Amino acid sequence: MVRFEVPEVDYTRYSNRQLAAVPLAVLAVALLVIGGFYAATGAPVDPGLDFTGGTELRLGVDAPSDAQARDQIDSAFASTPDSIQRIQGENVYVVTFEASEATAGDLEAQADDAGFTVRSVDSVSASFGSGTQTQALLGVAAAFVGMAALVFAMFRTFVPSIAVVVSAFSDIVIPVALMNLLGIELTLGTVAALLMLIGYSVDSDILLNNHILRRSGDFYESTHRAMRTGVTMTLTSLAAMAVMALVATLFGIGLLSSIGIILVFGLAADLMNTYLLNVSLLRWYKYEGVAR
Repeated sequence: MVRFEVPEVDYTRYSNRQLAAVPLAVLAVALLVIGGFYAATGAPVDPGLDFTGGTELRLGVDAPSDAQARDQIDSAFASTPDSIQRIQGENVYVVTFEASEATAGDLEAQADDAGFTVRSVDSVSASFGSGTQTQALLGVAAAFVGMAALVFAMFRTFVPSIAVVVSAFSDIVIPVALMNLLGIELTLGTVAALLMLIGYSVDSDILLNNHILRRSGDFYESTHRAMRTGVTMTLTSLAAMAVMALVATLFGIGLLSSIGIILVFGLAADLMNTYLLNVSLLRWYKYEGVAR
């Protein structure tokens, strides 16, 4: 059986500013990306069909090449498709249209007239999508506020509690920025992935805080004990999500691929934020802050 050993990091070689510099710089870049995307599009991340409304068709297209199949799809409809994605290994294409483009019945009829095999048709109204988006965002906000309240109730001190909250905030912001860069849309599935990241982040940060603040041993010994458990746990989850993303990409399962990618980047950000940013804040609190 393969055993994973977490190396002991010599934190004494680095100042608190050096430890916090990298995660804070990455967070700042992520906020700039989100801000730039918001300024350009009016939304912090591109909403998907679940939130904007529209119609999605899965079409079987008999064409000698991918380029020709896409040309046939473009010319088959009176409205320009919002996106065309091929399912890996099959001559099946997922074609989406905005809610204002045409009705699902009209689009299905146009696909039939073009000789395509209509595998499925899914339609979401614009009003329903807008309501779903509001509920999803409220759900994320409620989860974050509830997490923050629970953390403050557990530790009852400002610095250790704010360290957990800032780390969780960064763990969400960084994947959202990467969603913009990678063209991943915000859907109910990707919202679920962001909610999972809140749980992962709080789990690893509370583990670190508990070892340092509530257990015996000096600061660095407690930190390494927490890392042995926390890093192993996070890397195991990261590896599983990476495999899921790879397999889903190979088989053309777009939603699972997007969820896997978000979780991979989010868990990697959690490692950075927990064992650089959080450690620097806790060390300052224990040796230089109010705990001195």
